[in-house]
Amino acid sequence: MMDVGGYKPKLEHPASGDSADELNGGGVKVDPYDGRNGGDDGEYQHHQQPQPTVYLTETFYISSKKNTVFEVRLTDKGLCLKKQSNGSTKEQTIPLKDIIGCRCLRSKRRSRGSSSCTCASISNSNALKVVEENSGEQDETDVSAYLYIYAYILKRNRRGGFRERTTITLRFRSFDRYEDNNREAQKWRAAVKYLIAGEPVQKLTYQPRDPRKMLIILNPKSGSGKAREMFQQRVAPIFAESEILYDLHITKRSNWAREFVRQRDVYLWRGIVVVGGDGIFFEVLNGLFEREDWQTAIEELPIGIVPCGSGNGLAKTVSFLYEEPFETKPVLAAALMVVKGRHSMLDVVRVETRSNIMFSFLSVGWGLISDIDIESERLRAIGGQRFTVWSVHRLISLRTYHGKVSYLPALPSQVNGLAGAGGVGGHYSNGGTGTGSGRSGAIGTLKHSVSYNTTLNCRDCRHDTTGSCDACDTNFSDVLSLETGMNLDSFRPRIDSWYSATSRKSTYFSTVDSVYESDKASNDDDSGSRAAGGANGTGGPIVQMYGPPSRLPALTAALPDTWTTITGEFVMVHAAYQTHLSTDCYFATQSQLNDGLIWLLIIRGGVSRSQLLSFLLGLSSGTHLPVQANEYIQMVPVTAFRIEPVGTNGHMTVDGENVECGPIQGEVFPSLAKVMVPK
Repeated sequence: MMDVGGYKPKLEHPASGDSADELNGGGVKVDPYDGRNGGDDGEYQHHQQPQPTVYLTETFYISSKKNTVFEVRLTDKGLCLKKQSNGSTKEQTIPLKDIIGCRCLRSKRRSRGSSSCTCASISNSNALKVVEENSGEQDETDVSAYLYIYAYILKRNRRGGFRERTTITLRFRSFDRYEDNNREAQKWRAAVKYLIAGEPVQKLTYQPRDPRKMLIILNPKSGSGKAREMFQQRVAPIFAESEILYDLHITKRSNWAREFVRQRDVYLWRGIVVVGGDGIFFEVLNGLFEREDWQTAIEELPIGIVPCGSGNGLAKTVSFLYEEPFETKPVLAAALMVVKGRHSMLDVVRVETRSNIMFSFLSVGWGLISDIDIESERLRAIGGQRFTVWSVHRLISLRTYHGKVSYLPALPSQVNGLAGAGGVGGHYSNGGTGTGSGRSGAIGTLKHSVSYNTTLNCRDCRHDTTGSCDACDTNFSDVLSLETGMNLDSFRPRIDSWYSATSRKSTYFSTVDSVYESDKASNDDDSGSRAAGGANGTGGPIVQMYGPPSRLPALTAALPDTWTTITGEFVMVHAAYQTHLSTDCYFATQSQLNDGLIWLLIIRGGVSRSQLLSFLLGLSSGTHLPVQANEYIQMVPVTAFRIEPVGTNGHMTVDGENVECGPIQGEVFPSLAKVMVPK
């Protein structure tokens, strides 16, 4: 590390602007610094950009680079760093929305014989390590207090972008006593925690508004069967960095999660995160609706999803709608999503069959796509390519199904003038961008990511015994160290600890006190397997389904004249209420999480194979619907639908899960549930 020193932290008082020992109100605007990113043109235009609220400021020096001063400010925009070096000034802001947490730590006692090189403390096994302040391994000789700030910086590119992990380390050593330095670090921690939680900055120590843990339900057999490893390696570290406590439960059989949330006191937790595919989300959602207190449970418990399944339609939809990078690291995107503590209302569709009532969040299908989805299970061994292979097979041996499709068209005011919406019986045309085709390749091969237990390593100074090396300044050009000084003596070496936004590696420290509930018998049935009914379906005891009552006629009763009915041969009928049915299936391009609409796609018999091929190929980019009105392919926005097949041939699915083939109807209940979102 580089030795630096600095001034005592200055805290702007909201009332007077003078130094104070407390944070009150919302801070105060103290100067014309506007928190611009370094990429701006450098002009300050007071009339265009409002001044940020500044909560804390700190000045730093770096001994290895003479005449270099850093001014670090915590504002309502984020962590702003202003570098002044040899008369030039550069600014960088780490946005508040990219910061997920921060923790105060203390240095760990070093082993004997450690190298004295200036970069050795962060480069090898004898690196500067930190522990909790009450740890028996703490270094009593180091009075410094360390504030670790964790951020995932959004980097945009032509493919959409990615998030780069950044660890900002502030070392406080302005005082001769650890207690005094820790008090300064705690001020910064409290301010950061309050700001990222969207709460007023009022106290010197942070107290979460809701201290309850998060409930995590993991399906170990979803997708490729690596959900456990993904959670341990890629999700748990993010929860630790965010200081979110959780209870982890592993499913043991089909509908285990459904029974768990139905029977347990779910109010012990402040939210539910499912790790798996859309099937495990379906179980949890329906388990909540099987509770007598379903209204309270749905209102108080947002549900998040970390995609480890083969479809991941909901996780992709949320990331897509909030412009969050997903394709390269979907697990990372979802993990960052659930730790933010934000949620959005989610439309839920009440689905009724002859023997079951269930609540759906994704889609209801009959025909081609459902056939491909269910029948390709026999080819699961070949991975995601099973969808492509079976799509070709079903296209060659094309089936049609006789039946009747009825729907209640959405009112023009409900559609809100969406381009291309054709109204009753009309054609809905759309376009967009995406990747893949159908459900194939729904969850791609995840590339190797940097281990959270890996630290920077300067190879040029591993065996150096002089205490310095020329490689330090070059190899660590992306690592700045910011630290307050114990005095202002110009002859004293000075250090600071700040990892810049371009840092690629850092050490992961875990102190999360969480409970891991593992199943001891792993030979049970696959939780989240293809049986949507579960405890209220094809396998398991019948339980009472609560939830809002239906507003539709009974499934066997006639429909009102306000409905539109089509009778004949159909290749497929699919009702969707999310943009994506899977990671690579951009199905309803104008859909929103809570628009109160169902997008009903109808493909009638008589459609040519070339038209169907064009449709299947266009699913990846959202260009599957023909530009001109087509008598065979149409999509209409509706609020309710009924499908009445003749016979029991073919497959019907609800949220990708197989259900009995027969009469089925659904109606949307707008904004009924809550789903976790990035911001």
